[in-house]
Amino acid sequence: MTNRLALAISELTEALREELRAEAAPTNAPDRLLSIDEAAKALGIGRSALYGEMGALRLRSIKVGRRRLVPSAAIAEYINERL
Repeated sequence: MTNRLALAISELTEALREELRAEAAPTNAPDRLLSIDEAAKALGIGRSALYGEMGALRLRSIKVGRRRLVPSAAIAEYINERL
């Protein structure tokens, strides 16, 4: 029974991962640029942690004038890499 349960959990986990990837897949819509606060909120982390991830090059960002912005696609990529 334990093997069947482990197999069922594994299959469910993979199905959930596929659904999350499909939802996060890029669409034809233009990419939205998120402020640091918006990106941190989207990821559920603080500003310092977000800057740490950008500094470690695990999260893409761009500089527009004096502002640092995070493309919404970069949020999806970041999440997909950690699934």
